[in-house]
Amino acid sequence: MPTVFDFKKLRRLITIYGVVQVVLVGLLIYTALIFQAGLTADGKGFLFTKSIIATLLMQLAFFYPIYKFGSREAGLAVDSLQSGLTPAELKSLRNKRLVGDVVKSAVFCFFVVFAWKVPSSNVSAAKFFLSMIFFNFILTYLCYFQCFNFAAKKIMKEKNSSP
Repeated sequence: MPTVFDFKKLRRLITIYGVVQVVLVGLLIYTALIFQAGLTADGKGFLFTKSIIATLLMQLAFFYPIYKFGSREAGLAVDSLQSGLTPAELKSLRNKRLVGDVVKSAVFCFFVVFAWKVPSSNVSAAKFFLSMIFFNFILTYLCYFQCFNFAAKKIMKEKNSSP
């Protein structure tokens, strides 16, 4: 008997993640404008450019782990939609998804604590580090959502075309 998947729930999640991506891009643009204006007003506009370059380099380093994590999460999401799973299999998938949720929460807490602990003695330096933190935070989650959606669509396509 062939394995049957009901992708309705996953399609909704992909749509929600698409909307979240649009909101994150808007937030990224808004924060970039705020930090650019703040650093330019301090006469340190070059720090904004340096924060963008540093952020892009960090995101380049983060991309592969984020892609692997997003692909893993998408695989778990698709596997959990399989019909006829035993209670033990459902529990195993639920535990794996819970680990993923803990990792996502830990990354969120890391960025919050990191932003909270930026020293405010030098205003321009604080704005520089805060801009890098905010940009990396937004781009990390944006990258995760894009990788998840890409991997989920790819896996769904493979599952639909398999006999």
